[in-house]
Amino acid sequence: RWPGGLVEIYSMTEGGVVCLLQAHEHPDKLHTVGIPWKGSEVFTIDEAGNRLPPGEVGELVGRSATMMSGYQNQPDKTREASWFDTDGSRWQRMGDIGRVDADGFVELLGRSKDMIISGGFNIYPVDLEGVLLGLPGVEEAAVIGVPSDRWGETPVGFVTGAKGAVLDTDALLSAANEQLGKTQRLSALYAIEEMPRSHIGKLLKT
Repeated sequence: RWPGGLVEIYSMTEGGVVCLLQAHEHPDKLHTVGIPWKGSEVFTIDEAGNRLPPGEVGELVGRSATMMSGYQNQPDKTREASWFDTDGSRWQRMGDIGRVDADGFVELLGRSKDMIISGGFNIYPVDLEGVLLGLPGVEEAAVIGVPSDRWGETPVGFVTGAKGAVLDTDALLSAANEQLGKTQRLSALYAIEEMPRSHIGKLLKT
């Protein structure tokens, strides 16, 4: 935060791509992590590896001067994390699902490994989590995909309550599904005491 209420937010991806959001200049872009900064480039690709136009949701790939060259002694993992353009240049697959708008601002929608494919539709947990977080008494929310004989996968939600709140999961499930599209609806919702996290505080959806 700079004098006069000016705010700059920096984000760095796994591929070393840096994004900058000058919040005071772009109050309409607060849902993004900003624009690629100083030599960083980002765009999205589809499931077949084709480059997508601005605004299309896909897997984020990027490159920068600080991009890693690969995983030491792990050629298979390096190959899996790489995307090559038609000119042979290598880009880093970030493992994130998102979009890059027409102005170049990057919006993150979740990790590709967390995406749920239900009945052939891609479901982004962050969209469902946002709805759950907007419900009364909900402090935290997480959505994962679980196996389904009918749909392949189905979304299931977990919530923790704000201090003093008593959560009625049946009512919350009904309220959430009223706001979600037909292909996004949660099949179950559970209240838990706390979210599982790593030693650095990262949510563990596994």
